[in-house]
Amino acid sequence: MILTISTTHQPATDLGFLLHKHPDRVQSFKQSAGTATVFYPEASKERCTVALMLEVDPVRLARSHARNTPDFSLAQYVNDRSYAASSLLGVALADVFSTARSGRCTSRQELADSAIPLEIQIPVLPCRGGPDIAHRIFEPLGWEVEALPIPLNEAFPEWGDSRYIRLRLAGTVRLADALNQLYVLLPVLDESKHYWQGPDEVDKLMRSGEGWLAAHPESSLITRRYLGRRRGLTNVALARLAELGDDVEDAVETVADDETPQREEKRVPLNVQRHEVVHSALLELGARSVIDLGCGPGQFLHRLVKTPFFDRVAGSDISVRSLQHAARRLRVERMSERQADRVELFQSALTYEDERFAGYDAAVLMEVIEHVDSFRLGALERVVFGVARPAAVIVTTPNYEYNVLYEQIDGLRHTDHRFEWTREQFGSWSDGVAAAYGYRVQRRGVGDLHERFGTPTQMAVFTREENRDA
Repeated sequence: MILTISTTHQPATDLGFLLHKHPDRVQSFKQSAGTATVFYPEASKERCTVALMLEVDPVRLARSHARNTPDFSLAQYVNDRSYAASSLLGVALADVFSTARSGRCTSRQELADSAIPLEIQIPVLPCRGGPDIAHRIFEPLGWEVEALPIPLNEAFPEWGDSRYIRLRLAGTVRLADALNQLYVLLPVLDESKHYWQGPDEVDKLMRSGEGWLAAHPESSLITRRYLGRRRGLTNVALARLAELGDDVEDAVETVADDETPQREEKRVPLNVQRHEVVHSALLELGARSVIDLGCGPGQFLHRLVKTPFFDRVAGSDISVRSLQHAARRLRVERMSERQADRVELFQSALTYEDERFAGYDAAVLMEVIEHVDSFRLGALERVVFGVARPAAVIVTTPNYEYNVLYEQIDGLRHTDHRFEWTREQFGSWSDGVAAAYGYRVQRRGVGDLHERFGTPTQMAVFTREENRDA
């Protein structure tokens, strides 16, 4: 089985630096089921192509099969693992290009952080669901997708197509992101893994999917397939992804068939509803400058930047990695000088004073406060409401009462949440903050309203009392 990655970025031979594999050398790496070889079919300043070829040893592969796998006896001798891309190739890619996947390149770090033109080709790839699934999975990531079905036998076209496709991807993508996407999505398309999956598989998915999986419209499909439809692991992964994408409700309630796109009207995901409500509130307030505190990978920032009404937009987060994802999402490197002057991203902690927080008409704390230790919450209140003192502050947080409606949630919605409040607790907290720092507060709900448990998200809109500022 083979996979090639090409670039026309000039000089194209910089691909060797990014992959930490010299174009003039052929390198081999032992794998559990065979040998992976890296070589360059072409390497010029105009175009460079690297090939990863995995030669599977059938004997080693047979020895790795568990005896309780379906068709164990026959599958040892009759299978496509030696010829078609699968999780075997994904694991080899992860091993051989491990440093490139991390995005580190001392000699070309600026290039490693940048999106470059890439073309990826896989001549034979099992794809359960056919070419349509490949388009649904790769196109939202910015790839131009060509997925051609491979006939069962070209001499007998009436036999129809096989379950294999010839895949070509083209796009301008950061190389590390492309490698991580392939690592996750090769076994997703094949829907088969050659190794036993334990609890650490969820962590692998989270690491490799950072910055792109949570916001992917097919994240539930990808997660279920990657984890072999093991319900326990899938529920854990979906809850963690939902938190990253601010979309717990949508993730835990998804039960649609993977292979059939839903034609009926789909419910609007909770994170989308939350973004719409907060966006509308900012416009109602007339805020021309907005800072998103705890902006994460920049989903809401992207919406703010696309709205001409906002003259100045800033995003702050404690995670450098999240800010890097936000910068790529906003395409900061492609902005004109005028656009760049309108946008600012910076690292900072919300529990420490930072003069860069000040000077904005409105600040947004969307699904942030529940990640702060209770004993540090007073420091955040003082920094945001007492020192930065924007004219308006919008806070959203989960409604703990609503959690009983989620079948897969037992307790808090995410392991990183320090607390989740009932409506009464949130009301008491927001009233106390407003009184202490000279703000008025109005509370609203976001999401489907339940007669007994309210809405899944609760929101408070604080507006500064000008007479107490005097």
